Amino acid sequence: MSVAQAVMNVAEGPGEEAHLSRRFLYYMSLMREVEDRIERKLYRQSKIVGGVYVARGQEAIPVGVGLALEPEDVVFPSHRDLAIYLMRGVGPRQIFAQYMGRIGGLTGGRDGNMHMGDLKLNIVAIISAIGACVPVAAGAALALKYKGTNNVAVCFFGDGATSRGDWHEGINLAAVQKLPLVLVCNNNQYAYSTPIEKQMACANVADRGPAYGIPAEIVDGNDVFAVHEAAQRAVAHARDGLGPYLIECKTFRMTGHSAHDPADYVPKELFAEWEQKDPIRRLLERMLDSGWIAPEDVSRHYDDLRKEVDAAVEWAEACPYPDPATLLDNVYEPRS
Repeated sequence: MSVAQAVMNVAEGPGEEAHLSRRFLYYMSLMREVEDRIERKLYRQSKIVGGVYVARGQEAIPVGVGLALEPEDVVFPSHRDLAIYLMRGVGPRQIFAQYMGRIGGLTGGRDGNMHMGDLKLNIVAIISAIGACVPVAAGAALALKYKGTNNVAVCFFGDGATSRGDWHEGINLAAVQKLPLVLVCNNNQYAYSTPIEKQMACANVADRGPAYGIPAEIVDGNDVFAVHEAAQRAVAHARDGLGPYLIECKTFRMTGHSAHDPADYVPKELFAEWEQKDPIRRLLERMLDSGWIAPEDVSRHYDDLRKEVDAAVEWAEACPYPDPATLLDNVYEPRS
């Protein structure tokens, strides 16, 4: 039995919330275990190609939103939304191979770290200038509208992206055209090293939504149930042809901007404060208090999870690097 099957089967509690909590737990804890292995071990061992950007403390956002979507919805994850890949069927093996530049990764060793996507799974690869993903996502939403589907495009970004011009241009286009676009802001308080109060004059990112005539709401980004409920409202709004919807998820980045950033600019007391709000801890407390999972099942879950990740790392390290002779393959679309 896989770890996914195990966590779905433990302590079968009544009702939809119990089942949903087990899915939340699996993807949130898998995301953290994969990222911890990448940042705290493989990167320190010089086995990673490129930089490393993780989302410790933010796992509730991609998981809560991702489980509100349909497979045909198009997603634009940022560099802190690894769970989106996991939920769409990209396994830890492929992710580790991607970060190590091996042929088993989504780009076949053509790029390292998080610059990956899979259009067969409706995952659009990350654009490094995160704000630039919004007009591209608006274009995807426009295509969905032209096709007459009821699918939506979902775009993730940080608070810093909302201070870029391309973010505003994309929002304006989506609002005017009433495009089926869900906008998810991971407001982790810092745009790299810039605290939010030094990069915007309004109190909340959500305050920017009404200026474009679109609904916006603020949600506790460390409460996966709250994020999921907000995502359901946003997706329903977009599917019904009512246009874009903005969700601001208030959270905190429990690490530096990247693996090489010690985050000395962040007051230490903030880390202590937000450690108490850890989304996985909060979810587990709710599950235990509600009888949806037993303490011994939690221990077994994490043991199995580490074994699954160990096997995935071993598989990825056994993958070869790409053959240099294939360097120019897939650079240009061949003429028919």
